[in-house]
Amino acid sequence: MRTRIVDRYAAREFTGPFLAAVFGFTVMLLSGLLFEMTDLIVDKRMAVKTVLLMLLYRVPGVVVLTLPIAVLFGTLLSLGRLAKDSEITVILSTGTPFWRLAVPIIVLAGLISAGAFWLNEWVVPASNHRAETLFRQALFQDPLPTIREGVFFRSGDDRVFYVGEVNRRNRTMKNILIYQLNAGSFPEMITAARGRYEDYVWYLEDGIRKKLDEEGFTVEDSRFQSLSYPMTESLEVYLGNQKTTSEMTRKELAEHIRLFKRSGLDVKRFEVEYHMKAALPLAGLMWAFVGAPLSTRGSRGGRMFGVAASIVLALVYYVLSSFFRSLGGNGVIEPWVAAWMTNFAFAAAGLVLLYRADRA
Repeated sequence: MRTRIVDRYAAREFTGPFLAAVFGFTVMLLSGLLFEMTDLIVDKRMAVKTVLLMLLYRVPGVVVLTLPIAVLFGTLLSLGRLAKDSEITVILSTGTPFWRLAVPIIVLAGLISAGAFWLNEWVVPASNHRAETLFRQALFQDPLPTIREGVFFRSGDDRVFYVGEVNRRNRTMKNILIYQLNAGSFPEMITAARGRYEDYVWYLEDGIRKKLDEEGFTVEDSRFQSLSYPMTESLEVYLGNQKTTSEMTRKELAEHIRLFKRSGLDVKRFEVEYHMKAALPLAGLMWAFVGAPLSTRGSRGGRMFGVAASIVLALVYYVLSSFFRSLGGNGVIEPWVAAWMTNFAFAAAGLVLLYRADRA
């Protein structure tokens, strides 16, 4: 009975700062996005209603970013307040270990992280795609071409395209890949170092054309200096099909990884992104492991300590994530290790701090 009362009390203390942080950080990030989107209203003469709709579609992605930070914020402020008012000392004097006091907050952090993962997998890709489609449609009104760099897209005739870099001003592309399934024949892959595109034809240069068997082995290989590649649909049709990795579910990204891997391409960067889609939403749980025992060390600082520690820990996490992501994308470490290494480090640090908190 006593532990249940403590659980409810700790959970109630956590909920207030957590919800306040979710609201505050979401409004802050959305305000920054709205400021950036004002250029669309001024330069592209885009309707205010359309810009606000794009902003609405960005909300799920912003919430996924704010949830882990809000978990850390709520953990440090709630337990920090209990430590400052000596309530933790009273609870521990009853024989309740510190780790038991942290359990309800860690459980809540786990549930919130699960919710963030669900949002990131099933809601964010679709909402990001709708926002980007509106943006591409705005660009299509511009006389310049509309293909963007770093995107995947499909045509209706079983062809998959990837464009690494695009210069919209002179209609040139770099790092181009086309994968085509031919009915009754082997699939075909075309890679080109550069090219230029019009509505219904791509002019590719310095490339390789391969035919592959069912296991992805090359059965025919030829190099070309220039190649005119016909497109069956205009660029406007492709607007709704272009997708960056942020617009894909893990399942969709995994399909592209398997497809390109069979073709012998380096997909490490995409594999890192695939694993990051699971690792980043779970950051809140890892931060709760670190934040709970760390809050007891800021009993004198109170709320200021909680705010400062939240900022520092979040900065450390994202710097380390970017560092390991770069290592994974360049093949220095395995992609799954690159994505999860920061979470592992925070979890290990949290367990050590929890152990020391009980022995202090």
